[in-house]
Formats: sequence, structure tokens, C-alpha cells
Amino acid sequence: MKKLINAVDDVVREQLEGMASAHSDLLKVHFDPNYVYRADAPVAGKVAIISGGGSGHEPMHGGFVGMGMLHAACPGEVFTSPTPDQMYEAAKAVDSGAGVLFIVKNYTGDVLNFETAAELAFADGIRVQNILIDDDVAVKDSLYTAGRRGVGTTVLVEKIVGAAAEAGYSLDACADLCRRVNQYGRSMGMALTSCTVPAAGKPTFELGDAEMEIGIGIHGEPGQKRMPMSTADEIAEMMALEILDDPAYSRTVREWDNDAGSWVDKFLVDEPFQAGDQVIAFVNSMGGTPVSELYAIYRKLAQVCADKGVTIVRNLIGPYITSLEMQGCSITLLKADAEILKLWDAPVNTPGLRWGI
Repeated sequence: MKKLINAVDDVVREQLEGMASAHSDLLKVHFDPNYVYRADAPVAGKVAIISGGGSGHEPMHGGFVGMGMLHAACPGEVFTSPTPDQMYEAAKAVDSGAGVLFIVKNYTGDVLNFETAAELAFADGIRVQNILIDDDVAVKDSLYTAGRRGVGTTVLVEKIVGAAAEAGYSLDACADLCRRVNQYGRSMGMALTSCTVPAAGKPTFELGDAEMEIGIGIHGEPGQKRMPMSTADEIAEMMALEILDDPAYSRTVREWDNDAGSWVDKFLVDEPFQAGDQVIAFVNSMGGTPVSELYAIYRKLAQVCADKGVTIVRNLIGPYITSLEMQGCSITLLKADAEILKLWDAPVNTPGLRWGI
């Protein structure tokens, strides 16, 4: 294992210390429990947006803390869910009285711990909402999830809902928007290599020199299938068609009801893409893939979308939700209406995403 680390046990803390030193104008870091929060938090009168998950996916989530995006992020150990006390303490630190929205990727540990944190925050008098992101078309149910995994749409949700909070949306309005963006987004990823978790000291899985894994998760979870290596065009078309041809997806999710003080079930249906749709296209590096190769993937993605009558109106290309040093990429398409586009274009100032300022 070759990594730029000192001691395995100190990896996350030292990386957080570096982030705090590099971006002291934008954010602060609290330790024991660990959370990253806006330097100007709490922001008076604004709903606080919080997300989190295992470390190793940077810049998500800590790199998205700042104006126009997250108010706080809770980093667990590498590929390990943060604990409820991290989320609870972060909520208390950034709540301005307008409430807190937790954005939760659909991984079992994240879901359970954010639910516990929501209950603790509510018991402390904080109004909360808890919205699940489950956009991965590759796998339904796995060792890590019940239902689809939460992947690339998470980045787009954090930007769009963060802009809504900045614009003064209420907690319920932010939650409704978050739910809708999740329903509009679909993603799929692939890997050319595995990654190495520092505590494990060896690759999570093995791939032959002439093999690739299609449909992987962001923690190195197995995908749909292992295949012989293909060209960039073949890979991009395969993933794009899986997303564009994905049928309606229905499921029941649990959300917090502040009036009842209990969890309620909501039945949701994600409608498929159709000719005439406008989309935000996100081509993401899993950490070890050069941006130049991502543009080759985007080139073919744009062609496939055009052939399907789907128009890309915005794009994001680069390493924004990574899996340590894994070589590979993911594609996310998000159906975009006028409100979503306005919020996407709104100013943002974070270490990982910045425009319009």
C-alpha cells in the first residue's frame, strides 16, 4: 500500500486538520465528535442543510460546506458511517431556528444513524427533515443497502437544495425539493481498478488487467457484472442507456413528521426519462481517472442523449464523489425544470464547488 498518510489511525483527523487550515475563510472543523461546519454558522433565518457519510469520497461531503451548499458535513472513518452524535452535535451547531434538513445516502449505516440523530434533534426542539438519496440504477438491494444505493445525485442535490436554503426556502419546501431532485436523478458507475482502504492495506477487490466492473458502488461494492475491457464509447453508451432506459422505480421510504413527532412512510415513484427532457449531466471520476478521459465519456454521453431526444443544458465534469484512488467513472443525469436550473446556477462558494461569486 502506497498512500500519503502518516498513521492509519490518524488519517481522517489529519485530513480534516488540513482542510480546516486550507479553507479557514469558509469552514471550521469540530473534533470529538467530528463535523465540518460553515465558518458563519448558524446562518440567521436559514434552514441548515447537513449531509455526511464515510470519508474517502472527497470532496463530498466536507468539501461542499460553504455558502450556497451545505451548512455542515459529518465524516465517518474511511468508508464507515458517521455516528449519531456527530450528526446531532452538527445539527445543534448550525441550526438557526429554521430547522435542519438531513440529506442521507441510502446505505444502511447512514440511514440508521441519521434517523437516530433526527430523533435526538427533534427531542431537543429542532425541527428536522430526513430525505433519502437512492439514485443508483445498477443494483437494487445489496450487502450495503435495502433498495438502490445513493451515489452521484447526492452532489447535485446538495448544490440545488443548498441554494434553496440560501434563498430562504422553508424546511418543508427544502425537503420537498430534495425529494423531487432525488426522484429526477439516476446514476451508474464502473471501475477499472479497485481502491485500498488504509485500515485494510490491500485492494477491496481484484480486477484483471483486461477486465472492468460495471455497476460498482462508491465503496467498491460489486457491480452488475464483470466484463472484458471496452472502449470509452462502449462504456459511456452502456451506462447512458442503462440510465435513460431505466423504467419507473417505486418504493416506500421513511421520513420524519414534525407535527406527529414520528416516522411516516411515503410511497414514491421515479418516472423514466422521455424525449424532450432537459437534464444536468454529471460525469464523475472515481478518484483515479484523469479529467481528460472524463471528457471522452462526456462526448459519447452527449451523443446518446441527443439520439434519445434528451437535451443536456448544464454539465459537471470532474472528481466530486470519489472512491479513494479507484480508476473508473460514473454518470448521473438529472431531469431539470426551471426552478432546478435557477438553483443550480445560483452562486456557491465551497472548497469543492465554486461559481457565481
